[in-house]
Amino acid sequence: MRVFSVVLPLLAALGLVLGGPVVGHADAATVCAGRPAKTVPFKTGELRVYKSRSYACALAVAKTSGPRRAMSVTIQARGGNPVVDSGKYTKQAGPVTVHALNRCVRASARISGKSGSTGWILC
Repeated sequence: MRVFSVVLPLLAALGLVLGGPVVGHADAATVCAGRPAKTVPFKTGELRVYKSRSYACALAVAKTSGPRRAMSVTIQARGGNPVVDSGKYTKQAGPVTVHALNRCVRASARISGKSGSTGWILC
């Protein structure tokens, strides 16, 4: 009986770590954690920047879903390297995340040749 009281909680924890049946993989990769910090609209979509305590995250979201088209989103913390997601997507590029504790960030997005950017923000 004592073995079951130790083994069962361990198996349950292992199931959660490995991704039990309730894990939503499709939604997890489409949003950024944190609060919305800045939105930059442009002709074909918008750049969305989010801020949590230690991280900043960006998405490029098209105004309309449609056929695959060239999209990219970039975010960079001051003093760091830019993080980029680019390719042919139907609705969004990203999310891309950088460590931004006490650092300014800048972000940009491009969808079908049109773009938007923030300059340095969150300083």
